[in-house]
Amino acid sequence: MAIAAQTPDILGDRQSGQDVRTQNVVACQSVANIVKSSLGPVGLDKMLVDDIGDVTITNDGATILKMLEVEHPAAKVLVELAELQDREVGDGTTSVVIIAAEFLKRANDLVRNKIHPTSIISGYRLAMREACKFVDEKLSVKVEKLGRESLINCAKTSMSSKLISSDSDFFANLVVDAVQSVKTTNSRGEVKYPIKGINILKAHGKSAKDSYLLNGYALNTGRAAQGMPSRVAPAKIACLDFNLQKTKMQMGVQVLVTDPRELEKIRQREADMTKERIEKIFKTGANVILTSKGIDDMALKYFVEAGAIAVRRVRKEDLRHVAKATGATVVTTFADMEGEETFDSSSIGYADEVIEERISDDDVILLKGTKNTSAVSLILRGANDFMLDEMERALHDAICIVKRTLESNMVVAGGGAVEAALSVYLENLATTLGSREQLAIAEFAESLLIIPKVLAVNAAKDSTELVAKLRAYHHTAQTKADKQHLSSMGLDLLKGTVRNNLEAGVIEPAMSKVKIIQFATEAAITILRIDDMIRLVKDESQNDED
Repeated sequence: MAIAAQTPDILGDRQSGQDVRTQNVVACQSVANIVKSSLGPVGLDKMLVDDIGDVTITNDGATILKMLEVEHPAAKVLVELAELQDREVGDGTTSVVIIAAEFLKRANDLVRNKIHPTSIISGYRLAMREACKFVDEKLSVKVEKLGRESLINCAKTSMSSKLISSDSDFFANLVVDAVQSVKTTNSRGEVKYPIKGINILKAHGKSAKDSYLLNGYALNTGRAAQGMPSRVAPAKIACLDFNLQKTKMQMGVQVLVTDPRELEKIRQREADMTKERIEKIFKTGANVILTSKGIDDMALKYFVEAGAIAVRRVRKEDLRHVAKATGATVVTTFADMEGEETFDSSSIGYADEVIEERISDDDVILLKGTKNTSAVSLILRGANDFMLDEMERALHDAICIVKRTLESNMVVAGGGAVEAALSVYLENLATTLGSREQLAIAEFAESLLIIPKVLAVNAAKDSTELVAKLRAYHHTAQTKADKQHLSSMGLDLLKGTVRNNLEAGVIEPAMSKVKIIQFATEAAITILRIDDMIRLVKDESQNDED
């Protein structure tokens, strides 16, 4: 029986038992329904308008949920879930939310049928472990020496649901080139792909097909003054995080001047301090100075005379990336332990050349041939801002997926193949168990079919028929030893048929699928454990006392 009565010792209202569960499930369902229609190669986009009228057009699950202001505490768990998936894998944000909501819905039905939540939770946990094991052992295919073809296919699969799917051949090549050019080997001999070294710059004009890959890290700002050279080679780079403006007295420092002639000396000294600082930088041989703060006109004069490039107001993030790529150290102050001002040459970074170029209407500074990691930039062209933003989101997902594929070497077939296979496998597993968890595992198996169902519905195909065919194939694959190859049968959503997606090149990194199942299960369990909700109201009497 649900108690919604006000208890005298709790200020607020308390709901417990089935009421809360149903409420949480409904909230999560509604969040999942928002992103449901954007799943798959024929998914539709959402237009989000915020309170000041800024428009975002996207079908990236994490972006949609981030822009929505979700009030309900249980639904917030799903929003965080999408963000986690975005951070960990980079793609699959929509799927993870849909699956988690479906798990919850099914679990709620079981609770209504008098099955204790604890039994459901242990069943879900068992199903999750078995599912991940099955993906790793049976469904994932090791990519032999990672041919370029499979990387391109992974990138294309990731882009298939995005705005740029029509040009996916072109962009997949760009993405694979970009990720492979930032390859590094760390001290332990592991090959890593630091995708932070890929800078994405958006420039208006031309068509999407005119986007290109630039070898070098591009900064979206120009030189600070026109008198500076537009190219220096070889470049020695200083990264600063302070002002190169006329030194002012600190706040609260008062200077009492008795002799007006002394005043001019103080002014002169203030000007000289900045000049000395700049000379200290030049002594180390630096000829490119990047600062995240300002440089005033008086200081610019010295840079122009020295024939160096100075760039002001560089984004902190860019500054860190440049420092990492060139081997520089970001210097936040000149002060040393003795209280003197020094600038050490060890904090200088190196690059083959630094050059200013014009891209559409903007000047950009390119750092080429950096010392540590090779940095590349993707210059995106497109008709308008919405298009460019969505292209950037799509490429971010594709870049993450290619990185994951390269680092884990395992891929699985896409298009609902994994979910259908797991569903069949777990259903068979459930029938072998004689414990209460059996029902939970059966529901878990059923829930996974939501992905092929939604994919088919979004493609305007008959989902019942397609999912039935798909399950039949996977059942055969798992029961007959000579039909193993059928385990990669997935949906072809353009034709509305079932095909072998491994051969068709619709593939995803296995890690992405495993993480989706793990995260969705964890999130569902978190919400399922809640059986009591107490909303506190502000205590009015305290406010009166204040």
